[in-house]
Amino acid sequence: MNKTELIEHIATSADISKAAAARALESIIGAVKSTLKKSGSVSLVGFGTFAVAKRAARVGRNPRTGAAIKIKAAKVPKFRPGKALKDHLN
Repeated sequence: MNKTELIEHIATSADISKAAAARALESIIGAVKSTLKKSGSVSLVGFGTFAVAKRAARVGRNPRTGAAIKIKAAKVPKFRPGKALKDHLN
């Protein structure tokens, strides 16, 4: 399912226009992004938790030349599914 299909699904299941569904989805995505930017986490009970993890700096290898390169430390988004979501899939 892509973003357009998700918007259509939201619009039909909530009985709202596609434009309103698109605004709602964009609002949710924006809220998650801004919270993660502040190193916070977003917990949706029954669905899962979005959080920020820190990846340490490390030395990697250029696959073409084999030369060592430095890879900077980074913050990466993580998603941990909730129990209800896991149970629904199994």
